[in-house]
Amino acid sequence: MALLLKNVRAIDPQVALDEVCDIVIRDGKIAEVGQNLSIEKGETRDMGGKIAVPGLVDVHVHLREPGFEQKEDIASGTRAAAHGGFTAVCCMANTNPVIDNALGVEYILARAAAVGKCRVHVAGAATQGLKGEIISEMGDMVAHGAVAFTDDGRGIQGAGMMRRVMDYASQFDRVVMAHEQDDDLVGEGQVNEGVVSTRLGMLGWPAEGEEIQIARDIALSRLTGCPLHVQHISTARGLEMIRAAKAEGLKVTCEATPHHLFLNEDAIGDDYNTSLKVNPPLRTQEDSDALLAGVIDGTIDCIVTDHAPHTAWEKDREFELSPFGMIGLETSLSLVMTQMVHTGLIDYNRLVEVMAINPRKVLRVEEVKLQAGSIADITIIDPDLEWTVTADSFVSKAKNSGFIGADLKGRATDVYVGGYATMQDGQIVE
Repeated sequence: MALLLKNVRAIDPQVALDEVCDIVIRDGKIAEVGQNLSIEKGETRDMGGKIAVPGLVDVHVHLREPGFEQKEDIASGTRAAAHGGFTAVCCMANTNPVIDNALGVEYILARAAAVGKCRVHVAGAATQGLKGEIISEMGDMVAHGAVAFTDDGRGIQGAGMMRRVMDYASQFDRVVMAHEQDDDLVGEGQVNEGVVSTRLGMLGWPAEGEEIQIARDIALSRLTGCPLHVQHISTARGLEMIRAAKAEGLKVTCEATPHHLFLNEDAIGDDYNTSLKVNPPLRTQEDSDALLAGVIDGTIDCIVTDHAPHTAWEKDREFELSPFGMIGLETSLSLVMTQMVHTGLIDYNRLVEVMAINPRKVLRVEEVKLQAGSIADITIIDPDLEWTVTADSFVSKAKNSGFIGADLKGRATDVYVGGYATMQDGQIVE
């Protein structure tokens, strides 16, 4: 089937493209990009006033299936992803059972093919059962489609074990995505250690509990030559370590979430909103400012959501008993546009880099470009669409967002995966 997108502003820094033009899609690929195009058969859609970019990718998502389908599943999670403008996500391995073997990888890929509304890449567990004791079946998982390895949700505590993981992953040119957390130092910490933890009477989670492992893993990346991707970075000092590692020429990348960019510890008030309980915790305003600067100057490679759905009853408990995490797939793009693009902190080219180009580089998956011959994974954005985040606006099963009530400007309206619409005019295509 042929599809013609007319009068769309196409933006792709990979091919130095930023102009109003037409895009022809045929047989799952972009057939032509140019002016005054037409097709004999198929569908023509006028996208005047909207922006087309290479399909967005989120490299850090918890789809919860198998084992925790009451929180989210592959069907609902990929619908939430499409609703937020994403054409692909990378799912984490902390499911039940843990995705630490080829069977787990095959299950995710098969379910995504059957019920998914976006592409699903699989990150296999680095260690068996996420226990940090025995290396997982990494080679077998690579053979069956795993694109990365991580024990996300837990930091690998032993330096020797992390070295073995990196040594093995480097043989397959797979990135190790590291959840940086020193359990012995963090302990039962609930919120950032400092003024706010004292005010709230909560156990503190010190920034050093993240930074010590970042320093260790950069050293191990240097030792092994293995690509390292630091997940959900939250501190200014941690980011400075990343900046130095990049300057040294090491294979080190990192990501940041909208909640660490646009919220800080002061957002947690006397109502103890558990949607603001995340891991790593919300840090200081100074840390958030440093992360924003890191997005602007290129130190931060990807903006991700760490989409972490939980049931209402799990989050509707005392702060100490509530699980860490908030959802983010359906608000991420709009938050970046509202807080960074419309304010002039970054332009659309940088948005495309951190939300479409760099995520694919980190995962080592096929590039997507707005040019003839490329896979037709495309996100269409209405830059002027204004909306308010409400609990009933989510397609996700979960509602635990720290941004409910936020007024945002800019939103994805249409998503094409392999040339087929998964969202059209803001509605998921069933």
